[in-house]
Amino acid sequence: MARYTGPKTKIARRFREPIFGPDKALERRTYGPGQHGPNKRRGKQSEYAIQLAEKQKAKYTYGILERQFSNLFKKASAMKGITGENLLILCESRLDNVVYRLGIAPTRSAARQFVSHKHITVDGQVVNIPSFSVKPGQEVGVREKSKSLEAITNSIAANTKSYDWLNWDSAKMAGSVMNVPTRELIPENIKEQLIVELYSK
Repeated sequence: MARYTGPKTKIARRFREPIFGPDKALERRTYGPGQHGPNKRRGKQSEYAIQLAEKQKAKYTYGILERQFSNLFKKASAMKGITGENLLILCESRLDNVVYRLGIAPTRSAARQFVSHKHITVDGQVVNIPSFSVKPGQEVGVREKSKSLEAITNSIAANTKSYDWLNWDSAKMAGSVMNVPTRELIPENIKEQLIVELYSK
């Protein structure tokens, strides 16, 4: 499936947040891209524009395309609970995101590549579908043949973050999903209610 491969700093500057990870260029220029970026006299955004921007930010953050994101929203709407929170939970449960959260990959795009190239297993079986939904109790790990890959070992060594809903075993180079993450455990700065309002129009 096609993926966004354009300039990432440009997108990060549009949202004024490092949505693709630490970005030195964004730190130097925290205003929007383009010749009118530094100009503070930009017109007031409409309600629709604010809602659309929030949806775009969520899509770029998780690396999901429009149709896939729309399908996730429909699935979230059919689930019990708050639709916006369900949407973020579904995004967090994607295999590529879990690989990123466990520290096996430094970025979500790298995690997607590791999954696609068959370096990742779920409960001991190779899974090469980045959108695969990981359920509580399942174990996500590095395939035996891939454990010596420099890109993976470097990422694991550099990882300092941990999440309450994930458990990492460095000896096995695998982690398990202990439970479904609640909204409080998801660190992304996304106003999911705006996305719900946009799709509800």
